[in-house]
Amino acid sequence: MKLNSEVLEKKGLKLNPAPAPVGSYVQCIRTGNYLHLSGGISVNGDVAVYGKLGADVSIEDGQKAAQAAILNRLAVIQAELGGFEKMTKIVAVNGFVNCTPDFTDQAKVLNGASDLLVELFGPEAAHSRSAVGVVSLPLGVAVEINMIVEIA
Repeated sequence: MKLNSEVLEKKGLKLNPAPAPVGSYVQCIRTGNYLHLSGGISVNGDVAVYGKLGADVSIEDGQKAAQAAILNRLAVIQAELGGFEKMTKIVAVNGFVNCTPDFTDQAKVLNGASDLLVELFGPEAAHSRSAVGVVSLPLGVAVEINMIVEIA
């Protein structure tokens, strides 16, 4: 797959260096033709979104949080593979939204990540997805995303 870097520039986004794990885990594991990525939080360089959807974070800011989390994951892929050319398919994106018990727009929040992937890589970046509401996330972030990608 080829990353459309013009989309990043146009949106004022960028890929920062892959973050170091904040716990006892590794950022990704290769198994067969798949790369399984650990959860990445809504922090990407200077962009960091903390808080709870349904309380102090709007859906629009939640979508920005999802974008930061997916860019965080793309940085890990880039570091592991040396780029995106070996990535053949985004298989699954699993998103966790820090939210109040009555918040029900987790899917809208995760659209921030899903839509960005399709913008960056084209329609072939469409993927399966889960959008789950949780009571809290590490460091108080708004969104965490893990993913599975197929590689050549």
